[in-house]
Amino acid sequence: MDERITELPVRELIERLATSEPIPGGGSAAALAGAMGAALVRMVVALSSGRPGAAESEPELTEIAVAAANCQSELLNLAELDAAAYDAVVKARRLPKETDLERQARSVQVAAATREATRAPMQTARVADTVLDLAERLAPIGNRNAVSDVGVAALLAAAAIRGAALNVRINLPYLDADEPLRDEAAAEVDPLLARLDERERAIRGAVEARLA
Repeated sequence: MDERITELPVRELIERLATSEPIPGGGSAAALAGAMGAALVRMVVALSSGRPGAAESEPELTEIAVAAANCQSELLNLAELDAAAYDAVVKARRLPKETDLERQARSVQVAAATREATRAPMQTARVADTVLDLAERLAPIGNRNAVSDVGVAALLAAAAIRGAALNVRINLPYLDADEPLRDEAAAEVDPLLARLDERERAIRGAVEARLA
């Protein structure tokens, strides 16, 4: 792709995802889901700050807004990085492999590109995890009339974590057996997934309690 995917109109982005072209793909979609979750957190903070009864929560609301803005920006960048990383993998796999030297050069390029294609979704999972934390903090103190949007933010953040984790896992078999990133990825991503269901239930409970 010549265009930045984050600058495409929404309809065109969706149509690009629907084609047989591998870019953009699930990794970028996961990052964009996380960015939308962060944006919703910011929206609810904007609808909460300055309202009667919010004075005690103002410092935390401000902190949440700043963190959410940072997450939103990083996740949009990660959507681009993920696409670029996978594009590099595709190009590396297409390198010639007729001679021993070509095969060796191709192997080095594929390994390097695959490492980057693994690191990008790992970072997406990390940042989306922060968005989920922010939604959890916001659920009990945000504007009650917008609490459903906190719930949607949490769902999008959780989807981003799960989607990013899948994109990490699909790359691991293509890494060398002694590649340290294999163990690093499992050590970081597995704990995020292990506690995700419980965290989602907690946020859903907090949201539903305020919907009643």
